[in-house]
Amino acid sequence: MIMNLQRTATAFAALLLASSSALAQPDTVQRGKPAGPAVKASSPVTLNFVNADIEAVTRAIGVMLNRQIIIDPRVKGTITVYSEQPVSVAEAYRNYLAALRGLGFTVVEAAGFLKVLPEPDAKLQAGSVAVETSNARGDQILTQIFRIQHENANNLVAVLRPLISPNNTINANPGNNSLVITDYADNLQRIAKIIAAMDTPGSSDIEIVPLKHAVAADLAPLVQRLADGGTAIAAGVPGQGSSAVNVLVDPRSNGLILRASNPARLAAVRAMVDKLDQPSADGGNNIRVVYLKNADAVKLATVLRAAFGAAAAGGSAGGSSGSTSPTGAGSLAAPGQGLPGATSNTGTNAGGLSSAAATAPLSQSSGPSTGGFVQADPSTNSLVITAPEPLYRQVRAVIEQLDSRRAQVYVESLIVKIDNTKAAQFGVQWQNLFGSKGDSTITGAGTNFGTGLANIINATGAVAGGTAGVTTALANGSPPAGLNIGLLKKFGSVYTLGAVANFFESQSGANVLSTPNLVALDNEEARIVIGQNVPFVTGSYANTGTTTGGTVNPFTTVDRKDVGLTLKVKSQIGEGGTVRMVVYQENSSVTSTGVNGPTLDKSAIETSVVVDDGDVLVLGGLLKDEYSDGDNGVPGLSKIPLIGNLFSSKNRTRVKTNLMVFLRPVVMRSAESANQLTLDRYQSIRAVQEGAQPQKSAILPDTGAPLLPDPKTASPTKALPQQ
Repeated sequence: MIMNLQRTATAFAALLLASSSALAQPDTVQRGKPAGPAVKASSPVTLNFVNADIEAVTRAIGVMLNRQIIIDPRVKGTITVYSEQPVSVAEAYRNYLAALRGLGFTVVEAAGFLKVLPEPDAKLQAGSVAVETSNARGDQILTQIFRIQHENANNLVAVLRPLISPNNTINANPGNNSLVITDYADNLQRIAKIIAAMDTPGSSDIEIVPLKHAVAADLAPLVQRLADGGTAIAAGVPGQGSSAVNVLVDPRSNGLILRASNPARLAAVRAMVDKLDQPSADGGNNIRVVYLKNADAVKLATVLRAAFGAAAAGGSAGGSSGSTSPTGAGSLAAPGQGLPGATSNTGTNAGGLSSAAATAPLSQSSGPSTGGFVQADPSTNSLVITAPEPLYRQVRAVIEQLDSRRAQVYVESLIVKIDNTKAAQFGVQWQNLFGSKGDSTITGAGTNFGTGLANIINATGAVAGGTAGVTTALANGSPPAGLNIGLLKKFGSVYTLGAVANFFESQSGANVLSTPNLVALDNEEARIVIGQNVPFVTGSYANTGTTTGGTVNPFTTVDRKDVGLTLKVKSQIGEGGTVRMVVYQENSSVTSTGVNGPTLDKSAIETSVVVDDGDVLVLGGLLKDEYSDGDNGVPGLSKIPLIGNLFSSKNRTRVKTNLMVFLRPVVMRSAESANQLTLDRYQSIRAVQEGAQPQKSAILPDTGAPLLPDPKTASPTKALPQQ
């Protein structure tokens, strides 16, 4: 009780002292300087709050500052704020903020008020925002925006995050390369100094070094490895900076373009280039080997011989042996051709179980090209160039331009087929004999329609003939579908059909979506076949003679053809992301098998189109609506209302078919885009497998279903792209 009275008296005394010494000053707001408490340290104060209530001390500080301070209801407890000597009001306020921070509370300024609230909520309610610089000090929460001039803002986030209070935030805005940080004012001043020290230009000006003896394309990789100390830093990897030295080739001047992080580093690399740019020790050696990175050596050798044939001294511009002429741009091989093993197998033994495409090599190995001053070595994918120095430099510059990574095209084809069939049938047939037993002459009348067991006469014969009669009737036709109501009459010892009525209505539909997809290099042909390899008989032989004792060797020759979905595409990437495509798409199926072999139902499209990257284009389609009806009846009698139905049989059929083919190309110019597309398709297949897992059962064991490994975790499929 005595302690509480002492605390209250101390707080009250401080409150009176503050009210008599503190003077209010108007708030001022300048750009980059948030408004703070207006104080005038004309009368120093002595603080002596020991284990005093936070609310009482806050009111006393508010009187000193002549500002209203709002206390959050969650702020509870006691606080100790004291000073041995009289201090200014501003210093007393900073001591108060420091004591609050130790208790997990802080003060923010919003809408002209000072608010005391828990530290985790301060970043949401802080109203003070500073741009670039701020003069605020102490343990008050505010938000400051730093504009980064040279460094990447995202790279600074990882460096500054550990220096910021756990309850406060730091975010990067890639749009204007800036940082938004909410923290205590004193810590923001420290962070501003760190940012100023780190935000410096990353490289010096470029310098072009012309070479006198060496070839720039040959010297650039060596200079880059030496400048990096033998370790090249991957560019574009998050969290890693670029290489300290960048070396590029200028083919026009046969020079190197150098850029370093500082002038001293640039001078060192410049001196290195001067030492390496020396005349060759064997000046008479004109044979050089160039290892290609992306292009095909055999094809490139042919191009170079054709381009420099006239300039090659003592060389020949003849074509290489063993090389084949590529298919012309924009052309597509005929269906069934253009790829190894894609042709039909006429004369294949009927016992063969596979097509030539399954056994033929993927591509024939090319032999070394001969002739001319440029020769290709396919085993190492390199070029052997025999030419003097001036010609070699020209050839080397052309090789650098042609030996580049080629883009790929992902082609997605959508084949949508919707069928809807409606059919209805109604008919009445009857047979009757008129007369009495023993009459020498009797009379019969009746109607009959259809074939097989659908005809009342055939059905009557089948019933009268027993099992043998039914078997014979089934060979000529099937029973009518639907509801059949019959009336049987007995003639003598045999039961026969006197009348039969047939009611039938059907509706069937099909909705098929096929998406054959493939990936191919730019200006290269690709083919995908999903279906069966069906044999077609082309010839046969059998011994029909009556002689015996000779060797009989009958045989049958067949021609196997691919039946199913076939997609052949040759894509050429144009300027602005357009893709010129030569497309052959086929959808075939075996409908029936007769004496002369299978019958195919086939729909195919062969066309040339231009599509923008990622857009969808319809290639073609079929909209078919067929209607047919039949009316069999007795003339005259079938036209009588109501009664005419006893003398007629009617049927109606309507078939609607919608078939559309769509095409969507996606250009993949980098490994990242190819990995992203692969991961997307991988995840979609994995999602389907996850949905097809067997449900838990108390009776059956949980055997599980096959499931692709998760690419986000450790996976045996190491070739898959990782997130």
